[in-house]
Amino acid sequence: MRIIAGELGGRTFESPHGHRTHPMSDKIRGALFNTLGDIDGLTVLDAFAGSGALCFEAISRGARSAVAVEQDRLAQRTIDENIRALKLQRSVKLIKASAGAWLQTTEETPRYDLVILDPPYDDTQLNLLQRLVTTVKPDGLVVLSWPGDQDAPAFESLEEIKRRSYGDAQLIFYRPA
Repeated sequence: MRIIAGELGGRTFESPHGHRTHPMSDKIRGALFNTLGDIDGLTVLDAFAGSGALCFEAISRGARSAVAVEQDRLAQRTIDENIRALKLQRSVKLIKASAGAWLQTTEETPRYDLVILDPPYDDTQLNLLQRLVTTVKPDGLVVLSWPGDQDAPAFESLEEIKRRSYGDAQLIFYRPA
């Protein structure tokens, strides 16, 4: 895989092997960050990190820090190796836990400028997503990657502001209401 644009644009990194993660394609990742525009100085949460690609892309494009939450051990190892290879130890933090367990063990709910949710399409975990969207700052943004053939969820505390379709996937952008 590769970082598409920004300071680290063109750098490559590893992706976990196997079927337990589904990395977002370069096309959709590029579209996501092009739609977001300027993310300089933002804090980012990627609650289903997989390869860490979304965190690496965010940092490359100017985000201040990123948190990657991942439960799969192979993916965790891959993210760790990528953080070291890309020299991102100061800007990317890996949480080795499921997103649900991380939320339960965090004393105070953290808040992020940008919350990116790309859950496994075969287990979208709506209840968990509802809890994760509470980590967005009042002036922040939530982006949900969702199967292209399914209706996207509505969240009590958020309003949908934009939707982009890419065949088998769609990106839905929400702001706190």
